[in-house]
Amino acid sequence: MSAGRASEGAGCVTWWGFSPARDLLSTGPVKYEGDANILIVGSGDPRHILKTIAGLQEKQSVYIWVIENSMEVVARQLLLLYLALIPQKNMGLNEKTEVFLEVFGNSEIRSKTGETIRLAASQLSLSVTESLEEASHACLNTTLLKFRERDELDRIFKLWTRNLTPSSLSPISMSKAWDYRLRQHLGMRYDSKHGCFDWDLTMKMHEKGGRLIEKQQYHQWRERGLAFEMREGVYQTTNPSLLSSREFIQRGNKVSVRGYWGDIVSSPYLSFGIESDDKGLLKTQNGIHTKTAQDVSFANVQRLFQSLSSRRGCPTTTLPHTDSETTLVDTKSVPIKATMTWMEWDSNPQPFVYNLFLKHKSIYFPVQHAFHNLMDLRGISVIFLPLDSLQKLHEKQKYSRSFNTIYFSASCAHRLEPTLRQIAAPDAVLVVELAKYILDLNKEQEEGFSHKVTSMALEAGFEPWNEGTGGDAHVVFTQQTKGK
Repeated sequence: MSAGRASEGAGCVTWWGFSPARDLLSTGPVKYEGDANILIVGSGDPRHILKTIAGLQEKQSVYIWVIENSMEVVARQLLLLYLALIPQKNMGLNEKTEVFLEVFGNSEIRSKTGETIRLAASQLSLSVTESLEEASHACLNTTLLKFRERDELDRIFKLWTRNLTPSSLSPISMSKAWDYRLRQHLGMRYDSKHGCFDWDLTMKMHEKGGRLIEKQQYHQWRERGLAFEMREGVYQTTNPSLLSSREFIQRGNKVSVRGYWGDIVSSPYLSFGIESDDKGLLKTQNGIHTKTAQDVSFANVQRLFQSLSSRRGCPTTTLPHTDSETTLVDTKSVPIKATMTWMEWDSNPQPFVYNLFLKHKSIYFPVQHAFHNLMDLRGISVIFLPLDSLQKLHEKQKYSRSFNTIYFSASCAHRLEPTLRQIAAPDAVLVVELAKYILDLNKEQEEGFSHKVTSMALEAGFEPWNEGTGGDAHVVFTQQTKGK
């Protein structure tokens, strides 16, 4: 029995991963305690980044290099990291967790969350276009992207800003885009869609270990795209970070159609909601979990944010002194007030960024300090590389034998090539996401994927780690010992 066509359920854009978050420095046989380099290919979201940072020791540094499949995914990664870096004094921990999950997993959001995205997109747009050689923030580093990729990012952020302007209507109805995907996936079974949802949940997801995903929440996400509805409110604003363009052939011509082209079967609960280090969240009563995947997602993300706040990252929100060399005060500039209306924002011709979160009444924000209000996680860098850079890294000396952990998502496993051994450190660990939670694949297809991944890893000079801790959702490899 199949709930739909396998070619459509997972979508063609990876907005979230098909596996739980992992600390990539604790996944293999060696727990790195010194400086480390991590290469992440196609993860689709920052779950591994946040989990890895949360597990670092106080004086440990890490450089995380990210390669994605599309600039829409890069833009969304930057947005989610931006939200994660908002200091607690400027946005409460509960509110930040709710906003993050809302943006992460909801097709439609509250208007207040839309305002947060709009202002974040404005700052991200300025950072991408103005920070040509030096990153505005170490965890939002886009300086190595190609100029055309940076232009594309700027276009995406400005599109989000325009679509979320209160006076404008979104040109795309997310509810219609979502329903189109459902009809496309289910075909003739659309009229019995709730039976399909039940089958996918109980006979597939629960059997694979995702029993924390509760029926009512899963049905609501499958039908409307709402995974996290934690506050009473109206969820009717299109989430622009989940929109992308897809090319179709129509009468021999390529036509680009903008809509929702991501996962509509597996759910965003997989990233943060089906596992937890807090065993209290996994308790059952009469064989039924007392917490849902939404509850666990909230608790896990909140714990990750607490780690960011309490570790070494202190928010750089202190007002600059007038005698400082990096003073932000510009007496010739137009002051931007915390009570500024949308009309004032849209009519302001100055190249400054309005800071939604700073609570001072008259502050000046030059472009180069667009991110001065975010937490500064000293010793941590997240660098985004060009989309086509994976096959070229081995040609550059700076990447030679430098990566301690290399991660490939299921959607990018086909990019695993023998040149990988040239950029892997001597004791490197290779982690590959498996197809366990891609629900439209049958058991034979899932096993075939696993065998193919192992074959490609062996060709690249890696062998399976028998004592791996990745679980069924990941397979862990270490470099082959000499003589093999």
